Amino acid sequence: MTRQSRRVQLAPAYILHHRPYRETSRILEVLTREHGRLTLFARAVRGPKPKLAAALQPFSPLLVSWSGRGEAAQLTAAELAGESNPLPPAALMSAFYLSELVLKLTVRHDGLLPIFDAYHGALIALKQGTAPAPVLRIFEKRLLEALGFGLDLSGLDARAHYQYRPLEGVRETSADHPDCLAGHSLLELASEKLETTRALDDSRRLLRLAIDHCLEGRPLATRGVARALLKEARA
Repeated sequence: MTRQSRRVQLAPAYILHHRPYRETSRILEVLTREHGRLTLFARAVRGPKPKLAAALQPFSPLLVSWSGRGEAAQLTAAELAGESNPLPPAALMSAFYLSELVLKLTVRHDGLLPIFDAYHGALIALKQGTAPAPVLRIFEKRLLEALGFGLDLSGLDARAHYQYRPLEGVRETSADHPDCLAGHSLLELASEKLETTRALDDSRRLLRLAIDHCLEGRPLATRGVARALLKEARA
């Protein structure tokens, strides 16, 4: 199907965000596997007798149908794509962060299959109880690759130290540089097997720099909420 298609039937999708529209409707931001991210109007899904409300939940794999042209088509059907395990409460903030990254860094109607698959895989890992940190780092890495901003982590020495600059990439530096990243950390990230505390920390700092460059100054709300929760927990 193309952007000009009038009808799409049962496309794999996730709801990234939703907001009320008028009295009984919602506007959905949806990530689909083949059609990319798009906006859908979901009518009569709020109120005393809502339609489709049970299916229209974030982080649940869906099959959605819609019709119409332009920037916002109309949702015509939605159903769960098989059974969906709930997210552990401790993983909710991580899942919201995944969704916000996709919302902020993708363009509507740009069908990038690797992004959907990376998002789907990350949610499965979180639902299975995998520690959030490595899940988020691997998703960030794959998202950057799908967007054309992948990190060049080839030819690195595990014993060396490196620095990352968005316009220059990864460059070797001294071990006493304040922003140095261990070579073995970057190799763990390249292989997507983040097994050490140092690798997780270095990967977090590296990927944050790369993502912030792509965001071009736009803030991420989930980061602010996470900082506030951490501050409250320490109080």
